[in-house]
Amino acid sequence: MRNPYHGEVAGVDTLFVNGSIFDGHRHRPGLTVGVRAGRIAAVTADPAGLRGPNTEVVDLAGGLLLPGFVDAHIHPVQGGLERAHCDLSPAHGLAAYQETIARYVASHPDVPWILGGGWHQPDFPGAAPRKADLDAVTGARPAFLVNADHHGAWVNTRALQYAGIDATTPDPPDGRIERALDGTPTGTLHEGAMNLVGRLVPPTTHDEQVAALLDAQAYLHSLGVTGWQDAILGEYANLSDATPAYAELARDGRLTARVVGALWWQRDRGAEQLQELIERRDAVKFPRFRADSVKIMQDGVAENFTAGMLEPYFDGCGCRTANAGLSFVDPVALRSHVTQLDAAGFQVHVHAIGDRAVREALDAFEAALTENGDSDLRHHIAHLQVIHPDDIGRFARLGVAANLQALWAVYEPQMTELTIPFLGPERTSWQYPFGDLARSGTRLAAGSDWPVSSPDPLAAIHVAVNRRVPGDPEAFLPEQALDLSTALAAYTSGSAWLNHADDTGRIEGGALADLVVLERDPFTGPADEIGAARVRATYVEGECVFGDHSTR
Repeated sequence: MRNPYHGEVAGVDTLFVNGSIFDGHRHRPGLTVGVRAGRIAAVTADPAGLRGPNTEVVDLAGGLLLPGFVDAHIHPVQGGLERAHCDLSPAHGLAAYQETIARYVASHPDVPWILGGGWHQPDFPGAAPRKADLDAVTGARPAFLVNADHHGAWVNTRALQYAGIDATTPDPPDGRIERALDGTPTGTLHEGAMNLVGRLVPPTTHDEQVAALLDAQAYLHSLGVTGWQDAILGEYANLSDATPAYAELARDGRLTARVVGALWWQRDRGAEQLQELIERRDAVKFPRFRADSVKIMQDGVAENFTAGMLEPYFDGCGCRTANAGLSFVDPVALRSHVTQLDAAGFQVHVHAIGDRAVREALDAFEAALTENGDSDLRHHIAHLQVIHPDDIGRFARLGVAANLQALWAVYEPQMTELTIPFLGPERTSWQYPFGDLARSGTRLAAGSDWPVSSPDPLAAIHVAVNRRVPGDPEAFLPEQALDLSTALAAYTSGSAWLNHADDTGRIEGGALADLVVLERDPFTGPADEIGAARVRATYVEGECVFGDHSTR
């Protein structure tokens, strides 16, 4: 391939040599890439004339250069705060949790609340930890510890007392209090019931949010992530709105990632909040940060039976129950809300786990398309655990992107113990149908939902291709696997497209040089080693923001 810029770009700023590239869509071995003034200046097999006296030469050493990963659904401030608070995510089992909590309590004698989270539901009988086990290590201070998927919280007796929650407290419409047979709360709050305690937690300060965001940004850059969509900006559970933290970093140049914020749609309100969302959007327009998406959480999760299903869940004995999960927003109202948001120029980002919630979201997008025409706002549905086969083809027809969290498409205790028995065999076979979506022509994007799961894109891509984590003997619905190019494209060009970052996500002349260097080329090794690849360096607009970046 001849370099169309040849003769015009002598003396590029940075030259990547001796490796392969993934250009955002396909693998292209043996090419050299030149960067000048923050943009791709050359993609060529003939690098003659590109190296000048001040050119930094990056020897790929047989590795892979690809566009920066873009996480299309993530909660970085939450992730940073959990890393700073009582982080239970590395632990497993009650004893390990209690040891971690006790260590945190002892080392933080002055904090008024014990906060943090990351506990895993399968580690507890019925996926519901008990207040007595938390009381044993927290003492007199209230404790509020969210689980790994952030759809439940473990609280101690002091927190329940502080909130006035007892056997007479009714469940909120969008949640459930775990109870003993006599109605006494046992220590787990699901979904909207979390707010009964969460609203009393001291708000996170602005300085704490800034510190958490900076920590998260550095961590994400180390994994090759150069941009993301923050999936909740607003007051949610015990979290304060992180928009001011983003605005400060964007204003003073410390925000090195490219970020779109999804403003939180308050599900206990209606269309009256639209004007507020418009004002919030218009107040934050920076080169690397804007908030022109709106997040609607339509249902819960399958593990606590709040994901919205077309047919009821089974019980542990294989009999149908009367519970088909929740729709947090009335489906008729959802169609109206999405149509109004679309008309106001907002991208809509919907959380949908169950097949009914997915259908309700698609129905809402169809209503908006019918009323307003094609707006190119790039609406998307995240998670997509269960999709009825009749709805697969609707994504492409309606122009709705599928926002995949691939790490969840594996056999693990949460799947085998808390999901499959209650979905039944037919719906189990409909889970995470990445392959069917790709074959139907659906646009794919990808994200992690960190801190719900690891933010490492290569770990997620490994699962998308293999449908199992390294070391697992059995793949989960292997017919739904993606090939490596498709999986990488979802996490690069696909998510960049979703974020309207149209001059990123690809390696071609003129694109912004948001780039990642991998120390190995996963296209040249076995598929079961994809997740072993590591990020050597990360660049945003040609500037190295992580790692060892040059050899002269």
